[in-house]
Amino acid sequence: MKPRQNPPGNKNMIGAKVVALRKAKKIKQKDFLAKLQTVGLDISATSLSRLEGQYRLVQDYEIVAIAKALDISIEDLLGKRRND
Repeated sequence: MKPRQNPPGNKNMIGAKVVALRKAKKIKQKDFLAKLQTVGLDISATSLSRLEGQYRLVQDYEIVAIAKALDISIEDLLGKRRND
């Protein structure tokens, strides 16, 4: 995929975190799409790109699937800890 040319949008707060976590785990976007499908989230490459760029809203069930695919808690994905 080509690098993003536009600045991030403001439709969600997890897009940048998803990109950072995915890259930290050295997961390519196409491999992440496959992982999302294995946890039950069928999402297109365009839709994932728009999510990561913060140009689309994220549904609650997508947050659950993304956290599961990244093997992290929902709280970590949202940037919150249980004792915050």
